[in-house]
Amino acid sequence: MFRHAIAPLRRYTKVSHDVVRHPQLNSDAKVLLLYIQGLPEADAAKPLSEHAAKLGLKGRAYQRAKQHLVACGYLHEWRWQGSGGRWATDQLLANVTLTREEANQLRESGVSPEPPSEQPPTVGEPDERIVGSPPKEKEQEKTLPHPPPEEHQPDGDGDGPPEVAEAERVLLSLRHTHRELLLGVREARGLAEAAAEWLRRGIPAGELRRALTAGLPAGGVRSAVGFLRHRLVHKLPAAAPEAPPAAAATVARGLVICEGPGDDHVFRPVGDETHCGPCRLGAAAVPRPRRTRAVSWRTLVEEAAGGA
Repeated sequence: MFRHAIAPLRRYTKVSHDVVRHPQLNSDAKVLLLYIQGLPEADAAKPLSEHAAKLGLKGRAYQRAKQHLVACGYLHEWRWQGSGGRWATDQLLANVTLTREEANQLRESGVSPEPPSEQPPTVGEPDERIVGSPPKEKEQEKTLPHPPPEEHQPDGDGDGPPEVAEAERVLLSLRHTHRELLLGVREARGLAEAAAEWLRRGIPAGELRRALTAGLPAGGVRSAVGFLRHRLVHKLPAAAPEAPPAAAATVARGLVICEGPGDDHVFRPVGDETHCGPCRLGAAAVPRPRRTRAVSWRTLVEEAAGGA
């Protein structure tokens, strides 16, 4: 695939990769979120449904996009009744995931959250602009985009168990699903041993992630470390029953001659028995006198040779 992209100089909206690549937001929800973020303040006060109608999102498509935004923490709503008895709905749409507690604080303060990259304007008169080409080093430093922060990877020295490293990766990835479960590197490393016990008991990494993120408290998670430690300890599944020890293999014995009646025949004994199975069954069913065993021709030849 070829790609041709030119960075716009005006009329653009800054978008985080967390929004564009969010696995739980459908395309309608992403377009609606970006459309709202690019509106001027005068037009942003309209209800969300009116903006969605301008984009052609109506009916079930709009409701589905709205549900995705609410489930992922980008949209928060409050329904309240005014003094005249009429009901009204306040909506807050953010370009970052917010917990219910954070959304309530922003609603009470009435101030929109400032992105961390925004800086206050510099005080003073602007410097005189010099016409000409800037130095090569400064131009590269200005035009090249800043690389995104790298995801921390557990130490790969190979000294620790592989389950601990896998558990640490699972714990660090929880922030992509719920921002309130953000863990630091040391915090994740402190919980990795408890999470690795789940993997040792046969729980896949995907099921461990779902067990830690499903059914979060309605009021939000105050402490991600305490919440995850409580779930890892109290919801630990039972260990799988150990397999019974393998029975000792029976040592195979050689063939022996049966001492039962009839012609000579051999069998392979299991213990110290001297009669084969058919002979034991026959002797138990019908007792018969023991017959004299016939002399083999080899014995007769040897006796004849000895007498000569």
